[in-house]
Amino acid sequence: MLLEVRDLHVEFRTRDGVAKAVNGVNYSVDEGETLAVLGESGSGKSVTAQAVMGILDVPPGRIAGGEILFQGRDLLRMKEDERRRVRGARMAMIFQDALSALNPVLTVGAQLGEMFEVHRGMSRKDSRARAVELMDRVRIPAARQRAGDYPHQFSGGMRQRIMIAMALALEPSLIIADEPTTALDVTVQAQVMDLLAELQRELNMGLILITHDLGVVADVADKIAVMYAGRIVEAAPVHELYRAPAHPYTRGLLDSIPRLDQMGQELYAIKGLPPNLTAIPPGCAFNPRCPMAQAICRTDVPPLYPVTGTPARRTSACHFWKECLGG
Repeated sequence: MLLEVRDLHVEFRTRDGVAKAVNGVNYSVDEGETLAVLGESGSGKSVTAQAVMGILDVPPGRIAGGEILFQGRDLLRMKEDERRRVRGARMAMIFQDALSALNPVLTVGAQLGEMFEVHRGMSRKDSRARAVELMDRVRIPAARQRAGDYPHQFSGGMRQRIMIAMALALEPSLIIADEPTTALDVTVQAQVMDLLAELQRELNMGLILITHDLGVVADVADKIAVMYAGRIVEAAPVHELYRAPAHPYTRGLLDSIPRLDQMGQELYAIKGLPPNLTAIPPGCAFNPRCPMAQAICRTDVPPLYPVTGTPARRTSACHFWKECLGG
């Protein structure tokens, strides 16, 4: 197994109390495999990724428990200098807002080349040559000339390609892509996702794709973990989950996707708002918004039940997963 997250807990101390951002998350990804992590804003997707990468803001954040095993070693037990050698070289992250993630006062060639200078000890001349090769690899036109340009001189799609090039620079075993297509139009989204999938196959990398858009992951993910209020509420192979969701929250997310056969109709939306993480409701955190909620949902936290009777291994944190699956 390339990466295995076990019972991860992350908290943030705020003026209003302790926000429990991640509450016992478990997931894994292997070489060449794509895991999509889905959920609304505030569900804990990005915080989990930051904990894996070791870039969590501490304080106010704190990893309160769990293990993060990367190639069999617990990252949380590594010293910081050893963790830094893993970050970038063996695992890398593509951030949501490329313009904010890139340094505005350095050329993109200098920023890409710095990876080779720091991690590989290359000369500046050789590192710049490798930067141009990377820009070619992610299909940036006139890469040699454009290596001397600054981030603001590129379009949003091209900046995202530069972020992908930076993540791929040292050919890591794992890439975490945090909402990599959010600010892009639909055509460019498809191009970026196709590029990521192609490079993943070429390098046999594991990929964790964090998004709130189920439409983006349908064709690229192998399996999906759906998060709500810091917990994984459903995990399943991608086609099984789309065919028959086993959790009311997942069903709500799927029903909210715009469809061509429903043109002119009002879009479905899940009622209510995600819970305040400093005061997560008792029982199932989704119960105040759930159309299937019953008395037990307001008192007992549902475990991740194994979903039986399906061709692949999957789980659902719903007391009534059978009714949901059949609905």
